[in-house]
Amino acid sequence: MLKQYKEETLLRTCHCDFMGQWRPSAILETMQEVAGTHSEMLGVGRNALIEQGLVWVLTRVEVVMNRYPKVTDTVSVETFPMPVRRWFFPRYYIFRDEQGQELGRAGSLWALLNLSTRHMAPPDTILNLMPDNSDLIAPLGLPGPVTEISGAVTTAIRIPEYTDLDVNHHVNNTKYMDWCCNALGIDCMKDHALRHFCLNYDVEVLPGQEIRTELRTLGNAFSYCGFHGDQRSFDIGGELMERE
Repeated sequence: MLKQYKEETLLRTCHCDFMGQWRPSAILETMQEVAGTHSEMLGVGRNALIEQGLVWVLTRVEVVMNRYPKVTDTVSVETFPMPVRRWFFPRYYIFRDEQGQELGRAGSLWALLNLSTRHMAPPDTILNLMPDNSDLIAPLGLPGPVTEISGAVTTAIRIPEYTDLDVNHHVNNTKYMDWCCNALGIDCMKDHALRHFCLNYDVEVLPGQEIRTELRTLGNAFSYCGFHGDQRSFDIGGELMERE
């Protein structure tokens, strides 16, 4: 059983922002795809789960970056799952440059979604297919809740569009990061990168739903959350650093 998986990714222009650095949402996309490939190898990939009426959904993620690679750089992404925690499957990632120097690291919590009920499914179904990685050391703690900062609030309304949706018919986890960076704005993102960011996915956002977003900033800290009516849909929080 393949306990760990590593893949190299060449950063093309489609992976980078207008400053030529790895875009935060593209980091999440890479994490999603690498996790998917490893899951296929373990026999718990999308096709195998669909046969059981299940899919993987991401519930929380945390990314910490030391520095950002640039377009045409090759990034090595190593990933591995850790033992299940109640209903959640932790999975970790380490990003390295071509010299093997660490660029950053990330942690995530995944769950199984029942496609019929749209509720979480118990993990028992696939536990015997997951590797026993209890001997490995997690590079981060478990992703925790996002802390909403105090500060001036900027509100907006978003309705999911065609490019926001994925094969599970809801807003893809990576798209919330694009929403957040767009809310921070071009002037901010021209001079700053995200040193650290966390995302909590509370309730899936579906086509046609009107989402009220709130952006708060305080110094280098920011928080960005979305509501459908009175129900909180997602939370994002993090810290900015100056661009290299």
